[in-house]
Amino acid sequence: MNRILLASAFLLVSISAVFADETPSALPASAVVSPVPAAVSPVPAAVSPAPKVPALKLVEPHLHIARSNIAGHARIALTFDACMGQADERILSTLVRERIPATIFVTARWLKRNPAAVAVFLQNPDLFELENHGQNHIPAVDTPALIYGIASAGSPQAVRQEVEGGAAAMVAAGLPAPHWFRGSTAKYDFSAIGEIRAMGYRIAGYSVNGDGGSLLGAGITEKRIASAKDGDVVISHINQPTHAAGEGVAKALVDLKAKGTQFVRLGDVEDTGDDKTTE
Repeated sequence: MNRILLASAFLLVSISAVFADETPSALPASAVVSPVPAAVSPVPAAVSPAPKVPALKLVEPHLHIARSNIAGHARIALTFDACMGQADERILSTLVRERIPATIFVTARWLKRNPAAVAVFLQNPDLFELENHGQNHIPAVDTPALIYGIASAGSPQAVRQEVEGGAAAMVAAGLPAPHWFRGSTAKYDFSAIGEIRAMGYRIAGYSVNGDGGSLLGAGITEKRIASAKDGDVVISHINQPTHAAGEGVAKALVDLKAKGTQFVRLGDVEDTGDDKTTE
């Protein structure tokens, strides 16, 4: 019996020695984990964070004109974007009939589709100041982005092409060379603003959004535009003849005229734009 017990004890000691010899050599040094006190949780190895891409900062500049400071005769600049589509005769005919001056921002695409409206502009040089809305109605942002679902120009070269292409189309259509630029969506990044200014353009912001991109109803559009105050610059659209907003724009023009409003074009008065758009 004693021999059996001694043999068993010898076997256990031998097995323990084997595991004691093999365990450290069987694991690489990197796999050896230092003991952690029971009250402390293990801390994972530090991992270098991925570099952060700076968020694209866009601005939608404001623009005001010099006030008249005459009670009952507020001075307002009406500006209209002609992006794509057809001319809205409800607005155009009201401007002509009421002899209301306005600044119209046209794209090359719109000019090609609306020769009759262009003829009206040319026949009324005392009313209409034509300015640059770009070649293809692409946001003048020199970093790739989606703005209201529209892809931006995406590079300085593409911003330049949008601006220069719009100006070239205007001259080809018999219009004077433009001095103002307003990009699609009226949003910009700061570097694009600097690029456009370096090309010799003032950038047209606004202070009253008249028709919400031509998507508002006639009633609210009329109220918005008719509420414009001395020194305001109103933006609306003259290229959506099937939208209800155009009816509201036409009514608001008559409302403002009845109130004794003094209408001016951007080129007629001094102006102040923020974000270095007119400095």
